[in-house]
Amino acid sequence: MKIGTRQRRDDDLDINVTSFIDVLLLLLIFFMLATSFVSEGQMNIRLPDASVQPDNLSEKLPVQITVTAQGDYLVNGQVLMNHSADTLMSAVNKIAGDSKEGPVLVRADAASSHQSVVTVMDVVGRLGFKSINIATVNQAAANESKHP
Repeated sequence: MKIGTRQRRDDDLDINVTSFIDVLLLLLIFFMLATSFVSEGQMNIRLPDASVQPDNLSEKLPVQITVTAQGDYLVNGQVLMNHSADTLMSAVNKIAGDSKEGPVLVRADAASSHQSVVTVMDVVGRLGFKSINIATVNQAAANESKHP
């Protein structure tokens, strides 16, 4: 008998991963059930493709908001007295009244600030409108008018 030496086993060591897989599947099921897939607070924004002719809307748009390059707001062609979101909100609310179902058309100058457009979208969303259309120029028509 040799002291200090261990007898080697030629058996292969196996790791049982069945319990590990069971725990992972239970965690997966838990997180799938606990996760909420509802997207609250999002507005539906329809961005038309600028390379094709946009659809003609058969219904009259209740509100048309224009943002100029200087950041001025026009609501249905009427210039607002300042750039305040509260002024924009009261003007849109006055024109739309209780009718919040129709889409809102946002026409922003290409040189207008991103913040001005975001302010318009925020005001429209807070007023309860669900559909925002953003106007663009047909790319082919714009190129033809620049190069006669």
